[in-house]
Amino acid sequence: MSTREQSQIALCLKYGADFVPPSADMLVGVADNIGDLGLLPINGLRHPQEGQTCGWYIWKGETLSQADDFFKPMKLEELVRRLPEVERYLALPPSWRFLFAPGSEDVWNDPELLQV
Repeated sequence: MSTREQSQIALCLKYGADFVPPSADMLVGVADNIGDLGLLPINGLRHPQEGQTCGWYIWKGETLSQADDFFKPMKLEELVRRLPEVERYLALPPSWRFLFAPGSEDVWNDPELLQV
C-alpha cells in the first residue's frame, strides 16, 4: 500500500467516511484560482461520479463563484501535481466536502451533494 493510500485511508477513518478513491485519469472540476499562492482556504466538494468525471470540484478562497465557467476540467493526476495538499482528501466519497488552511481543517458530509 502506498503512502498516498495510507494517508487517504487514515483521513477517511478519522471522519467515519467510506474510502472511495477516484482513478488518476478521471477528470475533476478545478477553478482557475488554484494557482493563486496566497489565496486560502482550499475547498473541495464531491458530487457522484458521472462518466469520466469523478465528482470533485476544487477551488480556493472564501466564495464559491456561480459563474458557468468557474470550473474547468483537469485530469486528477494534474491536479495533484499542481496542488498536492489536496491529495489526502480525494478518497472521500461523494457527498463529502473539505476546507483547509494552515492550522485549520474542516471535513464534513453534505447529503445535498447527492441530489441531482
